[in-house]
Amino acid sequence: MKRCKVSLEKVLPAEIEQRSFEIITQELGDRILDPIEAPVIKRVIHTTADFDYVDHLYFSDDVVKSLQNALRDGACIVTDTQMARSGINKRELSKYGGEVLCFMSDEDVAIEAKRNKTTRAVASMEKASRLSKPVIFAIGNAPTALVRLYELMQEEKVHPIGIIAVPVGFVNVVESKELIIKSGCPSIVARGRKGGSNVAAAIVNAL
Repeated sequence: MKRCKVSLEKVLPAEIEQRSFEIITQELGDRILDPIEAPVIKRVIHTTADFDYVDHLYFSDDVVKSLQNALRDGACIVTDTQMARSGINKRELSKYGGEVLCFMSDEDVAIEAKRNKTTRAVASMEKASRLSKPVIFAIGNAPTALVRLYELMQEEKVHPIGIIAVPVGFVNVVESKELIIKSGCPSIVARGRKGGSNVAAAIVNAL
């Protein structure tokens, strides 16, 4: 049996990420990105290999600088999945006194969701609204979390420093993201159906 010879680019492990970003920059070609937003966009492309995010990521005015300053001041991140929480660089965040929280697996959240006949995502946002510390929400999975966040903001029960709104899917996904844009809260939003917990974590890490 004749062996098939595979020809691969020789890249050392430490160079893979650098080479990936070089390829992304090359494939963007003459596309001009906002220099402050570009690292976030490229990090999402690096995570997903999907160049559609160049056009689909929405940034409210000065949101990157605003969220970076908040993180430096020790703001915490609240996510809607343990996957997003796992993907966020907690060691880097802890240097500034911040932490990543996800309440989805908490027993009290499960009890509250069952009692109120709602989702754990909704109950976890209500629990997060009772935090006394500054919060950035990073939502990559549950549109119901975004809808409840919008409602809590309208009720003046929560005042997020910012929202990363990137849930993926088909039901109420597009509409929930547009609510966050409409709210006027500083936000980074993946408009349309695309997104995910990995995208939420990538955006936080880029910041």
